Amino acid sequence: MKIGEKIIHLPSCSSTNDVLRELAEQGEEEGVVVLAEEQTAGRGTKGRSWFSPRGKGLYLSVLLRPARESALLPLMAGVAVAEAMAEEYSLKIRVRWPNDLILKTKKLGGILCESSFAGSQLSYVVIGIGLNLNQEEEDFPPPLRPTAISLKMVLQRDCHPEFVAGKIFTSLSRWYNIFQARGDEQILKTVEILNQFQPGEEITFLIEEGPVKGRFLGLDSYGRLVVATDSGTRIFTSGEVLTPVESLSPGEEGHA
Repeated sequence: MKIGEKIIHLPSCSSTNDVLRELAEQGEEEGVVVLAEEQTAGRGTKGRSWFSPRGKGLYLSVLLRPARESALLPLMAGVAVAEAMAEEYSLKIRVRWPNDLILKTKKLGGILCESSFAGSQLSYVVIGIGLNLNQEEEDFPPPLRPTAISLKMVLQRDCHPEFVAGKIFTSLSRWYNIFQARGDEQILKTVEILNQFQPGEEITFLIEEGPVKGRFLGLDSYGRLVVATDSGTRIFTSGEVLTPVESLSPGEEGHA
């Protein structure tokens, strides 16, 4: 299956994920993409806003109809973006579980996967990808400057959103076909290589109940986070791994 053969271009929308979810409910085909020049209400995990100014970033969503739900999907998308950026720009992008894209220890972008079910049957998955492309440091709101980065800040030149998107579609198509063929082990091995954290590294993990400190042990076969804490080994399906400079309180950050 080839992603991006049909692209719906929008000058502006509230959220590419929201637009594509509406289209999915109307029976839109797998692989279609919504690509916007700006988002007025872009969001990420836990409902956080994603800074989405016109001409500065890549804001897109992809519709998939996989045979199964899996925590590997955002990781798969992260691997695809990292691979595309490595091939085109020779950049080493790290994947921070479960959905962040890290460049030079700062946040380049993120993934937001939203699934819909008909009863117990998976109907579709919308994968939102937000990537900082052409911002200078001063373009980011002050609270984001210590932790945000763009391709332009590294490459010293502008990147065209549609060109970057095309590279991502090629890579994502390949990795989605691997996922559909149940190549989970290949995805996990690649995530291990690209992971921002190494086994044994101390991390702070944020869940609804509050921060959890422990040692990163890796991911299990389902793509879940495994952490050694003072109370024993714990497995997480959702949450957020924080870097030392990030606040423990939700800020203005997110994904597509």
